[in-house]
Amino acid sequence: MELIKVGQNTYYIKNPTNIGIYKIDDENVYVIDTGNDKDAGKKILKIIEEQGWKVKGIINTHSNADHIGGNKVIQDRTNCPIYTHNIEKCITEYPILESSFLYGGYPFKELKNKFLLAKESIVTEIDNNLPEGLEYFSLKGHFFDMIGIKTSDNVYFLADSLFSEETISKYHLFFIYDIKEYLNTLDYLSNLKGKLYIPSHTEALEDISKLIDINRQKIEEITNKIYNFCLDNKTFEEILKYIFDEYNLIMNPNQYVLIGSTIKSYLSYLNELGKLNYQFINNTMYWKQN
Repeated sequence: MELIKVGQNTYYIKNPTNIGIYKIDDENVYVIDTGNDKDAGKKILKIIEEQGWKVKGIINTHSNADHIGGNKVIQDRTNCPIYTHNIEKCITEYPILESSFLYGGYPFKELKNKFLLAKESIVTEIDNNLPEGLEYFSLKGHFFDMIGIKTSDNVYFLADSLFSEETISKYHLFFIYDIKEYLNTLDYLSNLKGKLYIPSHTEALEDISKLIDINRQKIEEITNKIYNFCLDNKTFEEILKYIFDEYNLIMNPNQYVLIGSTIKSYLSYLNELGKLNYQFINNTMYWKQN
């Protein structure tokens, strides 16, 4: 982990999940997300303590395990409050909801891993609880009530609203809960005027316009692939297999629930657009072009 200063009071720790740090005074800082496990939390604390700072609070942009995994160890050691928003608060308090939601039932043991199931932490609703110099804004789409954070240095922490060109080129699909809202968020990002933008899983950028286009184009590509594949009746499992085969992806329990849930979101999106419909034949659900 590397601490990088990007404004008078704004820093971030370069990490597989980038961590934001905002100084509210000479001694106290707020942490934006905490990485994927207790080891990440310990490393964050070590870096903060080496600077002579104390954790005043944690802000979670959303409740995915790789963003809240260090919550418990930091909260246990500092007694700091943790803030997040709406449904994200519920899942952060009861992380079993994430793997249960993704699977669509009680998760089998292979889904109870640190990538899908964080430790519980005590959470406060973020409304009106941020210090001067920080503000939050909605970034729906990737997850239920995901938020971003803007600092007084005009630096934007963008959570998982944008995925890197490398990730998209390699994996093609990334988890999305609501396709329509994700596209709306891309439109919103297009109008931001910031000094620096820090998505969670790529480099900090002064200009995000190209990355917005890359994300949007990949969603359009996948939407079209699913639509064209459903010329005749197709089950969800057939559609999922087609997408994995098309992009040379390898199935495992995590990918099954993450990509499977995302494919269902694409099907709902196409249904809402009036392009796909479903029917039940012999107790089997099929999707087909209208």
